[in-house]
Amino acid sequence: MSVTDSLGEAWLEIARRILAEGRESTYDGLPILEVAHASLVVTKPDPDDALIAAHANPERLAWMRTNFVDRALVAELGDARSYASRLFDYAGTGVDQVQWVIDRLRDDPSSRSATITTFEPTLDTTYIPCVSLLDFWIPAYPRSAAAVDLVVYAHSIDFGSKGYGNLVQLADLQQRVAASLDRPVGSLTFIVKSAHVYATEFEYMRGVLAVAP
Repeated sequence: MSVTDSLGEAWLEIARRILAEGRESTYDGLPILEVAHASLVVTKPDPDDALIAAHANPERLAWMRTNFVDRALVAELGDARSYASRLFDYAGTGVDQVQWVIDRLRDDPSSRSATITTFEPTLDTTYIPCVSLLDFWIPAYPRSAAAVDLVVYAHSIDFGSKGYGNLVQLADLQQRVAASLDRPVGSLTFIVKSAHVYATEFEYMRGVLAVAP
């Protein structure tokens, strides 16, 4: 488990570990280096992360932002439904899952089941979203100051070209829920079955790691 203060530190730490210790494998027929069962804990998740702003690809950041706010189908993913559609219009039913989480925690701050999913089994016949489970809660521990924590599960995350974008958008969602509940933002925990970097991104990531603090 990796524990860092910031999203950018978490991204760079897991990318460094993947390149140093990752095992060779393939995903969708493309070569990768992979670390299994990675857990990242970010104690101060801020969507406006300075390290990510300095070293991430701005076009990829913008693409991920669109995926989380625009309900249009995502052409690059075979016209799959976007994260925005999955979160705010689940399975095309009109259900806003983020508002459901807010209402659930407002009604019962001790709830351990303010849990939502992006997986739509009846619609996802080809593309399965990488981030599939978002679990919000308010731990009753003195350290938390009644803050809203977020625990996320993903079956796989590419930390060469998309992982930083995922972290930023998840932190943005966490901030939105916390603000709606008039509570501080707590920690963000990201559990990833397959944390990897594609071979096409090795040079880019090594260049970033060479200059990043």
